[in-house]
Amino acid sequence: MDGDGSVVYAEALWDHVTMDDQELGFKAGDVIEVVDATNKEWWWGRITDSEGWFPASFVRVSQEAHDGEEDRAGLAFLLGPGLPCKEQMRTNVINEIMSTERDYIKHLKDISEGYIKQCRKRTDMFTEEQLRTIFGNIEDIYRFQRKFLKGLEKKFNKEQPHLSEIGCCFLEHQTDFQIYSEYCNNHPNACVQLTKLMKANKFVFFFEACRLLQKMIDISLDGFLLTPVQKICKYPLQLAELLKYTNPQHRDYRDVEAALNAMKNVARLINERKRRLENIDKIVQWQSSIEDWEGEDILSRSSHLIFSGEMTKLSHPQVKSQQRMFFLFDHQMVYCKKDLLRRDMLYYKGRMDMDHMEVIDVEDGKDKDFNISVKNALKLRSLVGSDVHLLCAKKPELKLRWLQAFADERIQVQRDRETGQTQPYYDFLLRQKHPSLPTALPQQQVFMLAEPKRKTSTFWHNIGRLTPFKK
Repeated sequence: MDGDGSVVYAEALWDHVTMDDQELGFKAGDVIEVVDATNKEWWWGRITDSEGWFPASFVRVSQEAHDGEEDRAGLAFLLGPGLPCKEQMRTNVINEIMSTERDYIKHLKDISEGYIKQCRKRTDMFTEEQLRTIFGNIEDIYRFQRKFLKGLEKKFNKEQPHLSEIGCCFLEHQTDFQIYSEYCNNHPNACVQLTKLMKANKFVFFFEACRLLQKMIDISLDGFLLTPVQKICKYPLQLAELLKYTNPQHRDYRDVEAALNAMKNVARLINERKRRLENIDKIVQWQSSIEDWEGEDILSRSSHLIFSGEMTKLSHPQVKSQQRMFFLFDHQMVYCKKDLLRRDMLYYKGRMDMDHMEVIDVEDGKDKDFNISVKNALKLRSLVGSDVHLLCAKKPELKLRWLQAFADERIQVQRDRETGQTQPYYDFLLRQKHPSLPTALPQQQVFMLAEPKRKTSTFWHNIGRLTPFKK
């Protein structure tokens, strides 16, 4: 809203894929009402009933309307002159990618040489563990990005940039980009560590001296450290823009299309890993609240609760029905007994290895294995032994929900194998969080996992006061 009461609108030039609840997501062509544009780089906007931050560079101011709603189709018609020819637009996007990549390399060099190198000299001020927390694996990212830029430079056509074929560079390095996952997961910890240090003036002065000595642009260290997070999110946007202005007949079309999907998958993977990292504490708390726990920790094999609920269990050789609470994780299912008096207290009773179990839908009526009449039942049969477990839900819809959950568990495991989220990845998660099992916790924690809710993310730490990386 302008001072004179007029409403300022902007047209989205690129899709904005958000990684945080405080950001406003939109697609190219959407019309955004600009509520606050006091920060040059990040504006606050509104689309229907959604509000949030968005990068000003992703939009162009299009129309001012005085006191009243404008028809969106009418706005689209009034959004300025037509676009230049596709070749010119492709040239612009290619130049933009090359320019931002070169600037980003300088930025990573400044952090590595201007900050990390100087910090390592001051063992009286920093431990190696502190530096690892603050800077994460940014030096690995710097080494990789230099290699990536060399590949881009080879494919860049200086005389006719629109003929450049850079899609293959992204495809060649798509798995390398996954190193950003570790950085993004660590970023909230970096912000916390940095905030603690900045309470002492000696650290404030030291970091400012580093910035001046390296002749870096005037933004704070936490602003610098945010840029790798922004960079990995920007690649899909740049590639989407490049694809838009690449003719299907262009030699680079298929590679750019594949590269866009690949980088979207990288961003999705980073989001998934971040979400699992947030779940670790919940799983640790859940396990610590279970009485008489036996065997390995859940986190040694699993990192995701898929479904939980109560069912009646029958197993050979004792065909005696038992009411149990079941918790289905990736790779395993844990079952517990409720305390007779304190219904919120659970006792560990066993677990099943889902990697070696077959799930069988059982029709209502007489069951041959157990020689009893059953209703809303399913079976888990061991693929490596003779174990058979008969599970009965209270209602038909609950049985269907469990069957779907078992199918989801297998899909999750398969997806994890394809994306490398296997045992070494769980070890990495444990290293990231160093979880310890507390001795006493409210027993209500047990049920918190049945419908896990996403915690408010600190991913964009104090986004309002940061000036993001400028190209």
